[in-house]
Amino acid sequence: MSDTGAQREPKVVLVTGASRFLGASVAARFAASPGIERVIAVDGAMPSKHVMRRLGQAEFVRADVRHPMIGKVLRSGEVDTVVHTAVCSRPGEAGGRNVMKDLNVLGAMHLFAACQKAASVRRLVVRSSSAVYGYSARNPARFTEEMSPRNPPRGGFSKDSVEIESYARGAGRRREGLEVSILRFAPLIGTRMDTELTRYFSSPLVPTVFGRDPRIQLLHEEDALAALERAVVAPAFGTFNIAGAGMVTGIQAIRRAGLVELSLPASVLEIVGSALRAARLVDYSAEELGFLTQGIVLDTTRMRSVLGFEPRWTTKGAFDDYLRGRSITPVVDARAVRGLESRLGNLARRVPI
Repeated sequence: MSDTGAQREPKVVLVTGASRFLGASVAARFAASPGIERVIAVDGAMPSKHVMRRLGQAEFVRADVRHPMIGKVLRSGEVDTVVHTAVCSRPGEAGGRNVMKDLNVLGAMHLFAACQKAASVRRLVVRSSSAVYGYSARNPARFTEEMSPRNPPRGGFSKDSVEIESYARGAGRRREGLEVSILRFAPLIGTRMDTELTRYFSSPLVPTVFGRDPRIQLLHEEDALAALERAVVAPAFGTFNIAGAGMVTGIQAIRRAGLVELSLPASVLEIVGSALRAARLVDYSAEELGFLTQGIVLDTTRMRSVLGFEPRWTTKGAFDDYLRGRSITPVVDARAVRGLESRLGNLARRVPI
């Protein structure tokens, strides 16, 4: 599912997930665009006063995407573009795994069915995740959009993301003229986001899986917003991996931050994760452990050549910007670590192969 043509000019955009950072921020960006006449920001929960201010000129409508009311909002507003960001990745935030699955999968199913029925809707942009590829030692060095995971996700946020994508593609197949774009984001990082990843790198003592050094690719929060904007107006649609250039290993990131690594067997880390989850500090789910063990790297060729999007931040740049913005206090001198990395890199380039 991919095509190209002239750049689109949306007039009425509906954004889901308006009570959270990503949805509120991208809705505000659309509302500030002179070419867009109206932006409708929806969420089943009432945004905080801070988030309401962030929405800017966007109109907030309290509507649960699982309810038939969302279809009425689409039709009465003559919405031509829908941006779906209302995806929950943390069971604790949703009120449990069953509630999370209900919000993610049933919510997407009802929303996409409403888009399919609303004749005015011409494009559907869906925020997805690199988690659809799963975490396995058998995974390739880089995933392209056409590749399938060696071990398909069996539960949690990863499986939810796979099902959400399936429903989105189904709506595109069933409704002629409905263009569907799916953006598979690498793990997001930034100063304004509260995720398991940002919490993980906020602790002076960072637990890792003994004998494992995952390859990590990141996406800056601002690049995530810019990618959603690009997907709305781009002449192309389809499925795209979205990530900053380059990668770091988990241990490199820990040392770059000046933190201390605590290497534990996976079984012990599961126990630590359960304790931290009970204390509502960090949720080390099975997926989080998979990421900390294997990591994942994306091939972003289509992002550049087809979608026409280039992230502003590299993976290392996004991580460093996060460290600066969060004022992470290093336990060891991170500048010394970076200097050593640079010297070792220069030495390696001088050694003949």
